[in-house]
Amino acid sequence: MGIPKIRTTLLKAATLLALASVCLAQAPLPFAQTIARLSEPNGYFDTDNLISNESSYLQVIPDLARRGVHGGAYIGVGPDQNFSYIAATRPAIAFIIDIRRDNELLHLLFKAFFKESRTRVDYLCLLVGRTPPPDADAWRDATIDRIAKYVNEAKPAQPAALRARIERALKDTGVPLSDQDLKTIAGFHEQFIASGLSLQFRSTGRPPQWNYPTYRDMLVDTDSSGKQSNFLASEEAFQFVKGLEGRDLVIPVVGDLAGPSALASIGKLLASRGERLTAFYTSNVEFYLYREDTFQKFAANLRQLPHAPNAVIIRSIFQRFSPAGRRPKDNSTSELQSIDELIGTSRGVNPRAARRWD
Repeated sequence: MGIPKIRTTLLKAATLLALASVCLAQAPLPFAQTIARLSEPNGYFDTDNLISNESSYLQVIPDLARRGVHGGAYIGVGPDQNFSYIAATRPAIAFIIDIRRDNELLHLLFKAFFKESRTRVDYLCLLVGRTPPPDADAWRDATIDRIAKYVNEAKPAQPAALRARIERALKDTGVPLSDQDLKTIAGFHEQFIASGLSLQFRSTGRPPQWNYPTYRDMLVDTDSSGKQSNFLASEEAFQFVKGLEGRDLVIPVVGDLAGPSALASIGKLLASRGERLTAFYTSNVEFYLYREDTFQKFAANLRQLPHAPNAVIIRSIFQRFSPAGRRPKDNSTSELQSIDELIGTSRGVNPRAARRWD
């Protein structure tokens, strides 16, 4: 074989190897095994956290677009406000990390709803246990206000049939669930059914505060540009999240942001797939990390995540006073900060970021 032929053969072999590496990196992840491999032991927090209490969470969405935060990987904490950020940023993969295993179970319930729903009106009816309209496809272009009105007035679904559907969908996830897990998940669903769109965030042993938004408030709210940006406000946004869920690419993980392995393991997984983090929604978890003197551990974990140059932290701040720019009705302020600014280049945390919680 001559030198040119050897070079051609080697080039073809290298090309095939590179393609194989890309295919391997982007291969579907084994859902249940990935959850188990990434997760830390269960922790505790004193809220049910079925829905958010952050009335400002949509306000940053136009700024995400202005900064070009799009694609890549998304990480977030808590319940389904993550879906609105996912719909806005369109990641290739998403991880929902929370110190409580209950949050993993809640997201498995959401995953079951996505599997069993063709449209967003189906999804919302399943969520609150109502009978969907017979012509659900005709509602694809309906406003979220109209859908919310229908759901408020719809008849309750048959509970036995509803539970059977959800339990079948939960089994299809492949995640091992004990009888107690199934009871916990059923309890979450019962709270959505009992309260409907009037459901509010709760802390253990304390009733909701007067300024906590209801689920309906969050559905129909607008972002800072005046657009309704909840993931259920448009069929196209809902279908994007449903597609990601259907490909097992919304992965709930049990872990502490300052913990020993969960974020580091997510970072290794992203590196193996050639993905970079673009958006990290921390809610107000940083406040608790500062209070517990573990923020530096979080910053160290954050440094291990491969991230895009324009990657951002999305955070919520609860303060008694109203900073400039906050809407009068809001109980929180949501903001973006560059991840590069946050982690800094020397001590692992930018001093300006630390003052946000003083």
